[in-house]
Amino acid sequence: MQRIGVIGVGEIGRALVEGLCEGGGEAPEVFLSPRGARTAAELAGRYASVRVCADNQAVVDSSQIVLIAVRRDQRHEALSGLRVGGDRIVVNVMAGVRNETLRATLDGDFPVVRAIPLPTVRERRSVTVTCPSHPVVDDLFEQLGGALPVPDEAAFDVFSALTGTLTAHYSYLATLTAWAGRQGVPPSEAERYVRSLFQGVGRSLGDEARALQQLAADHETPGGNNERIRTTWFDAANADALGKALDGLLADLG
Repeated sequence: MQRIGVIGVGEIGRALVEGLCEGGGEAPEVFLSPRGARTAAELAGRYASVRVCADNQAVVDSSQIVLIAVRRDQRHEALSGLRVGGDRIVVNVMAGVRNETLRATLDGDFPVVRAIPLPTVRERRSVTVTCPSHPVVDDLFEQLGGALPVPDEAAFDVFSALTGTLTAHYSYLATLTAWAGRQGVPPSEAERYVRSLFQGVGRSLGDEARALQQLAADHETPGGNNERIRTTWFDAANADALGKALDGLLADLG
C-alpha cells in the first residue's frame, strides 16, 4: 500500500486526497499535516485510510511520497527545519517555487518533482504536468487522470502560464451572463443556459481525434453567428493582447 503525505490541506490538497481515496480499489494511506485543521479533520473522518499527524515532520516520517501544497508565502514557516530522508520523494505543487528553491528550504538529499495538479484530480480527470519525469510520481498522477512529464522547468513554466488563464475563462462566462441580463433575461436563466452551452463545449474537447482549430471550424458556419463574434471580437488584435499577457506572465515565472 502506498503511503502519501500532504503538507498543506487547502483546495488542491483536498482534491488530491479525494481523488486518491475514491478511485476504486485499495486506497493509499494518506497522512495530513495539521495545517488546515478543519479540512484535514473532515477528510480523516470521511476516509478510513486518512489520518492527521501531529506536525509536518510526522507527515514526512510516515510517507513514501510527500506532496508540498502550502502557499508560496507560507513555505518557510511550514517547511523550515524539516528533515527528509533520501528514500522519500517530494512533490512540489507550490506555484512559482522552483525545485532547487524548495530543496534549499528542506534538509536532506532526495528527489524533487514539480507538478501542476488541478482541482479536477478529485474526479481523476486532470492531466498533471510534472518535471522532471519520475516513474513513481508519474504513476501517481496517471491514477488521477494522466501525467504529462516535461524535460525542464522552462517548459514547465509555459504550462504554468497556460494554467493562469483558468479564471479568465470563468470571468468570460460571467460576462456573457451579465450581458444577457442587461437584455432583460432573468439572471438565473441566463446562467443556466451559459453553463449548459459551455459544458457541451467541454465534452467536445474529449474528441482528441480533432485538433482545436478543427473543432472551432466544425462549430462554425461561414457567415454565421459564431464566425461573426470570432472575427469581430476575438480578432488578431485581441489574440495578440492575450499572447502578450502570457508573455509577461511567463517572464515573471522564469
